[in-house]
Amino acid sequence: MKRRLGVNIDHIATIRESRKVSYPDPFEALTILKSCQVDQVTIHLREDRRHIQDHDLKRICDANILPVNLEMAVTKEMLEIASQQKPSHITFVPEKREEVTTEGGLDCVTYIDNVTDAVSRMQACGIHVSLFIDPDYRQIAAAKESGADAIEIHTGTYCNVLEDFYVQNGHYDYSEDTVFQARLNQEITKIQESAKMASEAKLKVYAGHGLHVDNIQAIANITQIEEYNIGHALIARAVFVGLKQAITEIQMMLRGDL
Repeated sequence: MKRRLGVNIDHIATIRESRKVSYPDPFEALTILKSCQVDQVTIHLREDRRHIQDHDLKRICDANILPVNLEMAVTKEMLEIASQQKPSHITFVPEKREEVTTEGGLDCVTYIDNVTDAVSRMQACGIHVSLFIDPDYRQIAAAKESGADAIEIHTGTYCNVLEDFYVQNGHYDYSEDTVFQARLNQEITKIQESAKMASEAKLKVYAGHGLHVDNIQAIANITQIEEYNIGHALIARAVFVGLKQAITEIQMMLRGDL
């Protein structure tokens, strides 16, 4: 199965918004993504507009260069915007203004009625709907109940465990640390079991958050996961090697070429 890659370009806009200027323009990334045969462009229109702006969303959707995966909160404002712009895909995510980035998955269990209504409304517009959730069987069951087309498994906890190891050791080679291996394997197992359960429930399975070339291999080995959405790590790597090379490195990992 071909592993699809969605590239999140939010953090190009983050650099722009840090000075409130017109550059760098995230729209310019689309031709590079297209040349790299990326499967979709992912953007998150946040309530506080900290990076992607409404005009970015409109230009990117209108250009029709790549399928657009719009990450958004389950709010009246965002549902109205999505109904107007009609991206090809939507990923419902949790959102808090005080967070640095998305922290954990959407609580579909607690907010099942709101999520179900939002899923139905977006699907009525012809939009493919995914729910960004933690690797938890209760959330998967609720995602299925909501009628969503797919889930995107939040991989941030797994990635954070490995980043803690890097901070302590200055590298990612944990092969001789059996205690750490056990800790990391617990997180990988959660993701594996969640992917299997979702697939058996006839949900498409995606993954994202915190993934980069040094931690993606274990997740790429999970056969049920067919799509990966990666942003921050790609833009960070692009500072040193350029966006095209950064994307190519991830694509090689997904193909098993590295």
